Amino acid sequence: MTKVSKLLFAAGLVLSSIAVANAQSKFEGAYGQIGIGYESINPSFSSGGLSIGGVGTVPISTTVSTSSGFTGALGVGYYASLSKDFLLGLGVEYDPLNSSSANYTYGINGYGTVTGSYKKQNAYNIFLSPATPIGTDGLLYGKVGYTGASIQATDNGGSAQTTNYTGYSLGLGYKQLIQGGLYAFGEVNYMSYGNVTNTYSGKVSTYTYSYSNTSSANTFNALIGVGYKF
Repeated sequence: MTKVSKLLFAAGLVLSSIAVANAQSKFEGAYGQIGIGYESINPSFSSGGLSIGGVGTVPISTTVSTSSGFTGALGVGYYASLSKDFLLGLGVEYDPLNSSSANYTYGINGYGTVTGSYKKQNAYNIFLSPATPIGTDGLLYGKVGYTGASIQATDNGGSAQTTNYTGYSLGLGYKQLIQGGLYAFGEVNYMSYGNVTNTYSGKVSTYTYSYSNTSSANTFNALIGVGYKF
């Protein structure tokens, strides 16, 4: 069992024990849901330049565009009632879809330009969710979590590289019971992925070279969907 699995298992036991003593809300218990919506990815990319042995450092210019388009998420979780007006949830969600592709440019002054495209994939989010009932059948909730994703960049020569990112997530949403355990929901989420630095080196003819680049990304999405409270 991994450390993350152990933490989720322990947190689940705690929430379950709390729920036994404080079952107050119709949303108390386990749930599963599916959502679809819109996503915007705003990456950043910078480089310190290309260092060539015996020559010096050549500046590198970079541009990267924003990606936007359709997205989705599958989620499961559990809410425990801490009081009549407050619940605490633990959830996990996964996006099985690749994002829309967007372009980037990597230019080395005097040596040419590399162009390509990137897409986000395998995004996940593990979060805590404080919530409060609205009326008898509604739930207003927040989300604070740990998130991760991979970004695959493919240059115009067909060479692909995948970089893994992690960071934090924030969200706000509302759930409304429709009938029995069936509910509809709408939410907005923000994910901030921290800096990742990659370093490369090699040799061309008699010259050695090295360079590094630093990248990060922020993602926003808005989702609507349906779920079931067991």
